[in-house]
Amino acid sequence: MIKQEQPDPTSAGWKLRDRSRGMRTRLGCLSHKTDSCNDFTAILPDKPNRALKRLSTEEAAKWAHSFDLLLSNKYGLSAFQAFLKTEFSEENLEFWMACEEFKKTRSAAKLPAKAHRIYQEFIDVQAPREVNLDFQAREITKKNLQQPSLSCFDLAQVRVRSLMEKDSYPRFLRSKIYKDLLSHTQRRPS
Repeated sequence: MIKQEQPDPTSAGWKLRDRSRGMRTRLGCLSHKTDSCNDFTAILPDKPNRALKRLSTEEAAKWAHSFDLLLSNKYGLSAFQAFLKTEFSEENLEFWMACEEFKKTRSAAKLPAKAHRIYQEFIDVQAPREVNLDFQAREITKKNLQQPSLSCFDLAQVRVRSLMEKDSYPRFLRSKIYKDLLSHTQRRPS
């Protein structure tokens, strides 16, 4: 009897097989995900029913005027994140938020560990939630990690933000999630 050699779990073939399994799972879930949002409690932070009462039509409508306004509003950020989840691209926003949080780091001693954690999570080519970056941005960011500073992710963050603003943001504004949210705020009694 010939003994079959077990594949090395660190080999490229093994990783490719894992990625294809993940893709099949995502594609299988696609039929279950929708950009409809009849239950707004899933997208709003903190006590959702109270949040919906506080969110005005004017406030939600302003999100269509500026991507910055959307990102700076906690309800807008949550709604956008819920939309990105329906498109399986929430890692872009999560990376952007991780960079914003990273910039608030006050301890120089904590910078290297935090920077490497973000790099491993989002930028490394084998990252579990890899964001779409060009080779140059990826290499510059990798080089910046040799001496981490509060600005070491700036280029990568700008590229990912630009991608979201040009690609995901317009689709969000046309999405059922956004339209349903606007409609809900308009129907609510004053």
